[in-house]
Amino acid sequence: MEKVLSKIRDIRKEKGFSLENMADELEISHTAYRKIENNQSKLTVERLVGIAAILEVTTSELLDEKASRIYNQTNKDGGTFIVYQEFKDLYQENKELTQSYVETLKAENEFLKNLLSNK
Repeated sequence: MEKVLSKIRDIRKEKGFSLENMADELEISHTAYRKIENNQSKLTVERLVGIAAILEVTTSELLDEKASRIYNQTNKDGGTFIVYQEFKDLYQENKELTQSYVETLKAENEFLKNLLSNK
């Protein structure tokens, strides 16, 4: 992960973006973005995609994908798709956080349904 964050930092500086610019573009606090770059907060796939868009690079460039880390997999319907090992690793790192977020959204959804049904 340090390698990915270092690459993000290098590209950000190369393009002349400050930490504040990045935070504003991602619509998060400056502190939250600083924590991501300093590896004090988990980098989610959603944030990685957002950062790549702001820096005008691909996520593969940020992940420094090597051909050996990319493999094709065929699904049941015969379609082929590419799986990036780094994304799988990033997902695993954030799986618990993602599950917690989904549970929170479900609870909020249930709360809103109850509010609407009581009117």
